[in-house]
Amino acid sequence: MSAEEQVGHYPIKPRRVSFDWDETPLHWIPDEPTATHVINVLHLLPPAGERWFVKVFKEALPLVRDPVLRKDVKGFMGQEATHSVQHAYVLDHLAAQRLDTEGFTKHVDFLFEKLLGEKPPFGAPIPPQEWLRFRLAIIAAIEQFTAVLGDWVLRAEGLDRGDADTIMLDLLRWHGAEEVEHRAVAFDMYQHCGGEGLPRYARRIEGMVVTAPMLLWLWAWGTAYLIRHDPQLAGRMRYSLREHNRAVGKGLLPTWRELGAAIPRYFRRSYHPSQEGSLRKAVEYLATSPAARAAAGAVGRAAMS
Repeated sequence: MSAEEQVGHYPIKPRRVSFDWDETPLHWIPDEPTATHVINVLHLLPPAGERWFVKVFKEALPLVRDPVLRKDVKGFMGQEATHSVQHAYVLDHLAAQRLDTEGFTKHVDFLFEKLLGEKPPFGAPIPPQEWLRFRLAIIAAIEQFTAVLGDWVLRAEGLDRGDADTIMLDLLRWHGAEEVEHRAVAFDMYQHCGGEGLPRYARRIEGMVVTAPMLLWLWAWGTAYLIRHDPQLAGRMRYSLREHNRAVGKGLLPTWRELGAAIPRYFRRSYHPSQEGSLRKAVEYLATSPAARAAAGAVGRAAMS
């Protein structure tokens, strides 16, 4: 964390952005269907996943005694709700291009709404407070990866060299910048509500042990689904690690090392997510993002009217 990021408290606030998808092609990274669909999985998960974040945080909010953290959590919830809505619009855009994602997203909905819902699945005898703490630990672990991905997409010059669609890039970088902005909120929320001492740390590790393979499975399965159902490919190709690694080599996707190294960092007892990425870079992007600037302008005009 840089010196300027250690001074003062950074406020978390939602931005009511919008995007025009009319001109965005199905393969928004030209001639790169694998890279396009690996990243497109990031549209499949947020509508249900980030709605779930908000539900769990609403459930835990009465436990928050720190007024600063409470304000951060409310800002986090506002940002996540907006992410969910905007990625749902991308799914509508994919459906309009004859790539229907419901065959996959119904399983994502089941995961978050049923398996990780307000009550433990299958009548498991888990006390309500422990079930809430476990779900907060899952969110903190997921947010570790979203911060890493957010930092990556802000630095991903390969996407610019690959002539990626500018609207999609703005959505990804706006979202990524906000993930870096609020990178510590879910972790701090868990630390605040997760009990004391060794059990709290052990549950945090348990959250990552569950989350890391779950995300890898969803990402691989989601990519394979999108490629298989892509109407422009018409079944001519399948997801392969060879194509994935070729895209990594061109800077179109994060490296396995970048993603994997996030796990041992998280396992350190002294770890805090403020060490992830650059808040300065995130704020700089949000000051230039067309969608974020338009949202800020709309807020300013409304305040003056």
